[in-house]
Amino acid sequence: MALAALIGLSLGLLGGGGSILTVPILVYVLGFGAKEAIAMSLAVVGATAAMGAVSHWRVGNVNLRLALIFGGVAMAGTYLGARLAVFFSGAAQLALFAVVMLVAAFFMFRQKQPIPAGGELPLVVEAAAPLPIALIVVEGLAVGVLTGLVGVGGGFLIVPALVLLAKVPMKEAVGTSLLVIAMKSLTGFLGYLGQVEVPWAFMTLFTAVAMVGIVGGTYLVRFVSQAQLKRAFAIFLLIMGTLILYQNRSVFIPEGVRPQSATEAVEGEPARSAIVFEAIVLKARGLSPSPR
Repeated sequence: MALAALIGLSLGLLGGGGSILTVPILVYVLGFGAKEAIAMSLAVVGATAAMGAVSHWRVGNVNLRLALIFGGVAMAGTYLGARLAVFFSGAAQLALFAVVMLVAAFFMFRQKQPIPAGGELPLVVEAAAPLPIALIVVEGLAVGVLTGLVGVGGGFLIVPALVLLAKVPMKEAVGTSLLVIAMKSLTGFLGYLGQVEVPWAFMTLFTAVAMVGIVGGTYLVRFVSQAQLKRAFAIFLLIMGTLILYQNRSVFIPEGVRPQSATEAVEGEPARSAIVFEAIVLKARGLSPSPR
């Protein structure tokens, strides 16, 4: 439950990062399978992001038009990604998740602009510029598929897309991103129903604690240096992403050249093992084994 609160705090303090924390916690700390963890992370982060979006809505930081365009396409992509997950092994999904963590760390390290105490980037944009609908649709579809496959909310991709493509202020991009994350996370979770067994009681309690955490994170954000927080989180992503990628490195090795354990080697030759066993038994009885 303390870790659930940490997930909420990260969403409140950073405007993202909840999914990237949730999947490793569910897999490596709580012992759930990769697919169950990804499905539950969508529910946990989706509900938590929805609460954050409500807070931003109250102060006018949610662009409903953008949320409907970007979020609608992302929802379709997320459902598609969740249904495609059946063709991926749990190890392959975790390896892809680790790559996403490393990409997120790269973007966090790359940002060098100082962030003031209010948490808003010093970014000047033209609000009157026309929306590049085609680019927004492509970005929304790509982020959605990624969400469905590996369970990330995609805030680190959505916010830059809204700022650079839709030309919206940073605070509005964060609020709109939280609403989009909530929309597509719900769709992705629905896509996993029937594929995995969901522990509803545990997930509900875990989600409730994370939602309390985002309230605390939203309050604490005014007292914490966002630049230092993002750098520390980027280091965490780099370490965790590297470890998860190393643990699932077998995904990138062709099946024919993967090293086999002794058990796998014996199981791979059942016919030869049976012939040898038969020869030993016949010899013990004084009989000659058939020439094979």
